[in-house]
Amino acid sequence: MAAPALPPLPPQLKSIQHHLRTAQELDKREPVVAYYCRLYAMQTGMKIDSKTPECRKFLSKLMDQLEAMKKQFGDNEAITQEIVGSAHVENYALKMFLYADNEDRAGQFHKNMIKSFYTASLLIDVLTVFGELSEENAQHRKYARWKAAYIHNCLKNGETPQPGPIGMEGESFDAEREEAGSSSVHSGTAPSSSSTYEATNVPTSNYTGIHIPPGAHAPANTPAEVPHNTGVTSNTIQPAPQNIPLVDPSLYSAQSAGEVRLTPEDFARAQKYCKYAGSALQYEDVSTAVQNLQKALKLLITGRE
Repeated sequence: MAAPALPPLPPQLKSIQHHLRTAQELDKREPVVAYYCRLYAMQTGMKIDSKTPECRKFLSKLMDQLEAMKKQFGDNEAITQEIVGSAHVENYALKMFLYADNEDRAGQFHKNMIKSFYTASLLIDVLTVFGELSEENAQHRKYARWKAAYIHNCLKNGETPQPGPIGMEGESFDAEREEAGSSSVHSGTAPSSSSTYEATNVPTSNYTGIHIPPGAHAPANTPAEVPHNTGVTSNTIQPAPQNIPLVDPSLYSAQSAGEVRLTPEDFARAQKYCKYAGSALQYEDVSTAVQNLQKALKLLITGRE
């Protein structure tokens, strides 16, 4: 089903153009993520300007797109249940981040990994539709945007970027210019001015607090296509061997300490761990699935995490 076409993006709503472009790029391979990208753009646009005629018209058409997607994917739990949707978007954002981070640490600098870093940051923006970001996701977002700007500027200036976490300094990433020639948010209309990510408000520090799970690897279904100049096509990407965590031996003999009283919050957390595990399996991430299932099992058996 073709989504209703959007009118030209009003200048007042320029800040949501890349989230909408990401939605457009993911429509076929990740419609759930595309749906929430549009929902984020809708909610953000309403806060910016929902009164002027051009903004009201644009947001009305965007709402039509969301309604059409809801009907099309009405039987998808990730659309109908926020906890499932949140896990799905978060897992996809993390996979894209890890792909870019692994390329960075391996010294493989190219436009695709820059875009993956930047897109991961946009998808973490999208997570705010489910509530306040965790401190870890907020760090991932800041680091991903800074890395995109830093590596982009190094390559533009003919310099070799330094791999991995290093001292962060103010950088500017012109995402619009990077995507020149790509499809615009609305057919036949391209923004007249560039959208520049300014990282001047990022503190200069040694950024070593980024948390990368053990055994992190580029996912089997890598979100970004590998550039042709690497000699590898997107169809030949092979997942790196995974470090599968050992099952906690204590779970085999774990018994309830008396009568365990689980609170509604305990049930919600256990459900969330199970949803995260299910979402991880969609990306063949066995390690993350096992870790989350063990957390859920321990919580249900002992009442403790």
